[in-house]
Amino acid sequence: MNKSLIKWGVIGLIAVIFVFSAFGSYNSMVELEENSITQWSNVSSSYQRRADLIPNLVNTVKGYAEHEKSTLTEVMEARAKATSINIDPTKLTAENIKQFQAAQTGISGALGKLMMVSERYPDLKANQNFLELQAQLEGTENRINVERNKFNEAVGAYNKKIKKMPGKLFNMIYGFEPMVRFEAQEGSENAPTVEF
Repeated sequence: MNKSLIKWGVIGLIAVIFVFSAFGSYNSMVELEENSITQWSNVSSSYQRRADLIPNLVNTVKGYAEHEKSTLTEVMEARAKATSINIDPTKLTAENIKQFQAAQTGISGALGKLMMVSERYPDLKANQNFLELQAQLEGTENRINVERNKFNEAVGAYNKKIKKMPGKLFNMIYGFEPMVRFEAQEGSENAPTVEF
């Protein structure tokens, strides 16, 4: 009778350990997934900050460079396109991120043209409002890069958890999907050609 009791005690202990491991693994996966979703929101927020700075920057340039209307229009159109694309953080597919990134690249290109236009206007380059907006925009670009890196780290931790053992075994039950990282735009490894 003692051997039977010990056998069932060991089986019960193993079952309890398994159940607690399953709960712990599930909770860990949920936490890492939520961290990734939160970090995506931080990426979106940084891009929104950049979009919010653009109208002020365009209006400042407009006062000095009225005949540069096509560039100013291009910047505002790129901003409109970029802000129209919102991704549900729970549906971060490679296609959604690529679409989001393409719109943001359009705005980056348009802003680059706007900064080149400003080089032709010494009074504009000396304008305090323009200089402050330019500094804020540079700071925002740095924030965007930091938030994208943090997003990639959060996604990496989540993906590792659902792919490594024992998480992989438990994930066969739970069905968590791997998330996609934010990657460099194709061709960004090449330095841009600048012509004067």
